[in-house]
Amino acid sequence: IRTHNMKKREGGRYPFVFRDIMGLETESGGIRTEDIIKVLEGHILDGYNFNPRSPITLDHPKYKKSPDLCDKIHCLVSIVPADSISRMDSSVFQKMNAVRQKASELNIPQVIVLTKVDKACELINRDLRKLYYSRKIKDKVEESSHKLGISLNNIYPVKNYHAEITRDDSVDVTILMALRDIVYFASDYVDSLYDNRWKYTF
Repeated sequence: IRTHNMKKREGGRYPFVFRDIMGLETESGGIRTEDIIKVLEGHILDGYNFNPRSPITLDHPKYKKSPDLCDKIHCLVSIVPADSISRMDSSVFQKMNAVRQKASELNIPQVIVLTKVDKACELINRDLRKLYYSRKIKDKVEESSHKLGISLNNIYPVKNYHAEITRDDSVDVTILMALRDIVYFASDYVDSLYDNRWKYTF
C-alpha cells in the first residue's frame, strides 16, 4: 500500500491523500479481499507489502489495532478498464463486490473510474470531446454498473495519459471532474462521521 499526496503549485499540499493498492487478480492470485477490507477500516499502514498467500496478521508491525479517522478510507475508488471489462474474469468481480459490500456496510461512498475509453471506442480515440455522445461508452458504463452494483452517476469515464508528451485539456477535464467528485464524496462522508459523533456526545 502506498500513500500519495498532491502538491500545490504555489507550495504546500492539498488536504487529502490517495491510498493505492495492487490490483485484483483471478481467484488464485492478487491481493486478498480481507486485506482490502482491513485497508478500508484503517488497520493497514502505508508501506505494507501484500501477500497473496496469507492476510496480514494482528501482530504485524504495519497492522494498527485502533485506527484513527485519518487512517480510514473515506471513498472507495475502483479503477476499471473500459476496453477489457467484458473479458475480465468473474472471480475478479466477485472479489470487488465483496469489498463493495463491506464498504456499503461502513457507508463509505463508492466510485468507478472507467479508464482507457479511447481504446474501447474509435470515435473517442479520434475526438475525446464526443465522450458523452458515444453509445459504446454508455454501454460500458452500464456494464460496469450492472457488474459492480454502483449507480451510473458514480461512474466516471476517462482517458489515460500514456504516449502523450504534452498536456491535453480535454483529457484533463475528464480526470479533474472525477477527482473533484471523489474529494466531495470523501468530504461529505467525513462530515457525516463528525455529525454522528457530535450527535451522540449529548
